[in-house]
Amino acid sequence: MVDRRIKRFFRKHHVLTIATSVRETPWCASCFYVYLEEENSLVFTTDLKTRHGQEFLKNASVAGTVALETGIIGRIRGIQFSGTVYEPEGEMAARAESAYLKRFPVAMLMDTRLWVVKISYLKYTDNRLGFGKKLIWDLSSGSGQSSEFHF
Repeated sequence: MVDRRIKRFFRKHHVLTIATSVRETPWCASCFYVYLEEENSLVFTTDLKTRHGQEFLKNASVAGTVALETGIIGRIRGIQFSGTVYEPEGEMAARAESAYLKRFPVAMLMDTRLWVVKISYLKYTDNRLGFGKKLIWDLSSGSGQSSEFHF
């Protein structure tokens, strides 16, 4: 189960950086997102004309971040994640669209192409809990449980 502090951080923010890699060449892009708590997934929109949109089709493995900007080391917070990106279909497409348009109603005026990142790994840093405090959620470990540690 994803720690409540991670869920709260995702809900409070709205811009992610997503990283792709094709032919060993990385690329990053920033996108508005909404967090689907039940699915532990991020929904965002991008066009297939973009480099990252094209790269999703070649390599669905992605990584990314959501970060709080601050110059105060003791207040640094952010999430690093990895997972698989896909275009939602059926019921998932309807849930994704509903959540995205609720958060970003202006998107109703655009031709949106939604994408979903199914998260498999999360690392949340929150220096307010102590310098180097990390919360980890790792679906690949089989448990999907959160753990805490300091670096």
